[in-house]
Amino acid sequence: MPHEPQLQPTDELDAEAVRTWSSLALAALGRAREDIDAINVYPVADADTGTNLYLTAESADRALTAAFEDETHATAGTSLARAVRAFAHGALIGARGNSGTILAQLLRGVADVLGDEPAGREPGRLLAEALTRAAQEAYAAVAHPVEGTMLTVAAAAARAGETAEHAAGTAADVARAAYDAARGALAETPGQLAALGRAGVVDAGGCGLVAVLGALWQALSGREPAAEPVRGRAVPVPQPADPCEQEEDGPAYEVIYLLEASEAAVGELRARLDGLGDSLVVVGGDGLWNVHVHVDDPGAAVEAGVDAGRPYRIRITHFGDERRRGRGERAQRAVVAVVPGEGLAVLCGEAGATTVLALPGEVPAVAELVDAIRRAHAREVVLLPGGAELRAAAAAAAEEARADGVRVAVIPTRSAVQGLAALAVHDPDGSFDEDVVAMTAAAGATRYAELAVAERQSFTSAGICQAGDVLGLIDGDVAVIGAGLTETAEAVLERMLGSGGELVTLVLGPEVPDALAERLEAYVQHGHLAVDTVTYRGGRYSAPLLIGVE
Repeated sequence: MPHEPQLQPTDELDAEAVRTWSSLALAALGRAREDIDAINVYPVADADTGTNLYLTAESADRALTAAFEDETHATAGTSLARAVRAFAHGALIGARGNSGTILAQLLRGVADVLGDEPAGREPGRLLAEALTRAAQEAYAAVAHPVEGTMLTVAAAAARAGETAEHAAGTAADVARAAYDAARGALAETPGQLAALGRAGVVDAGGCGLVAVLGALWQALSGREPAAEPVRGRAVPVPQPADPCEQEEDGPAYEVIYLLEASEAAVGELRARLDGLGDSLVVVGGDGLWNVHVHVDDPGAAVEAGVDAGRPYRIRITHFGDERRRGRGERAQRAVVAVVPGEGLAVLCGEAGATTVLALPGEVPAVAELVDAIRRAHAREVVLLPGGAELRAAAAAAAEEARADGVRVAVIPTRSAVQGLAALAVHDPDGSFDEDVVAMTAAAGATRYAELAVAERQSFTSAGICQAGDVLGLIDGDVAVIGAGLTETAEAVLERMLGSGGELVTLVLGPEVPDALAERLEAYVQHGHLAVDTVTYRGGRYSAPLLIGVE
């Protein structure tokens, strides 16, 4: 259940204060979300800064709530160290966009100080140090820090907090000084960053940070901030300039993923990604990182993560269309596709789809699908679940999105190759109903197969298999049991093409050599002259081989 904060003046920096701060920050960002989205012009005018900050804070609050509800800590209670670390970790794993990623690092900086929970330290001194560490770590996380952004606001808050502490201020005094300084710094951002000055707005990320700092002061003082940073116009915010006049330069894709890697590997990754694009922010530590970058080649950005460690929860968003549509205006239609491989995620992302990566043996949660629909930022969404096991989650996500006013159609794709077939005929300019019918027909006309390796002896519809046998599944049922990948794939193709076909799609797994694709293409050409073949790389986490026959 949502935490209902009890506002009482306090100078205690304890777990309950962190919990209250989180609840108030989430509520403040929720109220200011649309206003912040509306003034989002830097680094990309894609109208999502308020939403990204809110979703990041929501993830942080959810992790903090879980820490309080953990039964193993019920008798002893939740400590400040456990609470603040859970708060920061939740923000890290749920960070969205450039602003959300920076907010996650700010909270990590706070946790690095308060998480040590040193005995005998004055709360005011601790909070001032935490704010200073937060600003320092946020600046260090950004490859090329720019003034006039939320980094500037964070630095001003830290300096004011230090000043208040030196004057023997309480924790509430430090928080108030930081909040007031942040508001003042925010008002100056249009004069520091040309993009803001041209649009006549303050920095959107800075607006969100002011809301978070206002919630901190409220949690410690028991007093409500005089006005919200945007809605209450505590800071003057002129009307945004015509979005069509904004610059459209810059990379076309945003790539975000969590990464398990060593600090040394992340250092090399930073240098590599810095050469691929801009808006590079890498936050985290202790083996877990959140990577954010804007690039023109999303595949290269993902591949760099694979070389550094284990990337997962990969999100690729194409925001070129967002620039053309302008801030705040939804696209008419978008496609959301669940895909079982990083290469497929890149392929579908390049085709304009918003993707959700499904890891082996894991089914994406409803919340992940809802988040993807929100990221698509469209009035109409076509959802391609890519597997029968995802139908229930897809239906639930669609229902939740419809409650937000989004028209959603779920096409019951049962394989990634059916999703590719549907995406190939997608017509964003046609009517919604006609588009859905065409995509559904293309998916339904595509027979699908998958090759997998048996893990143990088992009874199948094709007979008894042994551990290590290659299984050829056609339309979900085991049809062929073979000793090797090549001969099994050829047997599967022969069965599938026996009833006709015009196009064969091959999706190769990460360990499968290109020679297999060449042999299968030759096999198809030899026996079926009128059938074309296309080959893609499924990338990490994909099956050894997926086959589609249209």
